[in-house]
Amino acid sequence: MPDAITDKIHQQFSLYPKRKYPKGQILVFADESPGHVFYLVKGKVIKYDISYRGDEVIVNIFKPSAFFPMSWAINNSPNEYFYKTVEDTELHVVPSEDAVAFLKENPDVMFDLLSRVYRGTDGMIARMVQLMSGSAKSRLLNELLIEARRFGAKQPDGSYKLQVNEQGIAARAGLTRETVNREMKKLKTSNLVNVESNCIVINDLESLEAAFKKS
Repeated sequence: MPDAITDKIHQQFSLYPKRKYPKGQILVFADESPGHVFYLVKGKVIKYDISYRGDEVIVNIFKPSAFFPMSWAINNSPNEYFYKTVEDTELHVVPSEDAVAFLKENPDVMFDLLSRVYRGTDGMIARMVQLMSGSAKSRLLNELLIEARRFGAKQPDGSYKLQVNEQGIAARAGLTRETVNREMKKLKTSNLVNVESNCIVINDLESLEAAFKKS
């Protein structure tokens, strides 16, 4: 997101009350009307559903400067998902009608939101393709690449550190933790990744992308 647009959004939405939530706090339950829009300034929030096995299936992840849920705010669509913090989180609570009016009055912000929606849609389509036809390995690699591109912290040696564990990746890929653990061992043997305390390190992003194309 361009800095000028980020600043404009922050200037507008920071006028509204700020709230702090601990890690693991559910902000909105499925089938519940949120009543307002959240503007995220610190932390991370996941949007997820519950599978028939009772597992969390992550649909989207929001990081600072995101505001959500906009489908509900713009279209008045029923909310079918849970929203939960995965880190200590700070956000502003914005009346939905104010958020929508702000978008209408600022085409540059609306265009940026549309751009991000399309990027997210591309990611979800790629995930759907993997769910329909991909192997466990390709589904895992796809999620690691998405995580690296969106949230990965590039290290001085060129590796990428992902602040996510195997359970988190399993929830994104729609796999069991046992399956992810088994496939991760193969990636570690190939020296593509390392697993540290509560994070995953991609040793060489290009090599991981090449492995995904071959999978």
